[in-house]
Amino acid sequence: MNATLSSKLPGRIVLLLVFGFLYLPIAVLVLLSFNDSGLPTSWSGFSTRWYGALLSNTDILRAAGNTFIVAVFATVISTVLGTLLALGMETRRRKSSGLEALAFAPMVIPDIVLAVALLTFFSRLGLTMGLHTIVISHVIFDLAFVCSVVRARLKHFDFSIVEASRDLGASGWTTFWRVTFPVLLPSIVAGALLAFTLSVDEFIIAFFTAGAGRSSITLPMQIYSMIRFGITPEVNALATIVMGVSATALLISQWLNRQQQVP
Repeated sequence: MNATLSSKLPGRIVLLLVFGFLYLPIAVLVLLSFNDSGLPTSWSGFSTRWYGALLSNTDILRAAGNTFIVAVFATVISTVLGTLLALGMETRRRKSSGLEALAFAPMVIPDIVLAVALLTFFSRLGLTMGLHTIVISHVIFDLAFVCSVVRARLKHFDFSIVEASRDLGASGWTTFWRVTFPVLLPSIVAGALLAFTLSVDEFIIAFFTAGAGRSSITLPMQIYSMIRFGITPEVNALATIVMGVSATALLISQWLNRQQQVP
């Protein structure tokens, strides 16, 4: 018993050190967001006044509204297209490794490369940059993630129930809504929450495709513009809120993804 425990101890220590390295800076940031002092590193007492200051900052409120608009539209469009892509790829009789690589390329291409490519593409088309170009860019980025989540559920999907529904006289549309969609719904919601999280957090692609002016600035871009003049508790409070929203959506997504797994 003691030998087994001692053999596990080094692994647990390494795991603790890794998690400490990853999450200790985040914990410090959250703690300093409640710092009453105006200095970012000098603790003078507990206060929530910096969260209240965010509500009176028009630039932050505008950026938050832009982020919400982009995230909602990008999530809805990428969820629909990603689900259809997953169905199309999984029901193909002949699998294609080239098609697989093409569908999931946005997941592995560096963000800076994808951002420059999209900027060049929009410029060649003569499109005026704004929230609409950010939405299109986020759809391209999120679509592959939604597709991968839905396909994970389709790997365990019993397609014989679809055939049984068609044999009983149901149309393709009725079969989809009454049979396929209810089974896939948890994975679709999980994919949508993941897409929403990625869209809220994404900075590089939005920065390149937003265009000039403050009308299309998102929250990550607003945070970047604020930290250029130094870290303040207000920035810490804003970063904490964004991180909290993203973490909540991601946890719900992971929970739904585990719920829909079939043994």
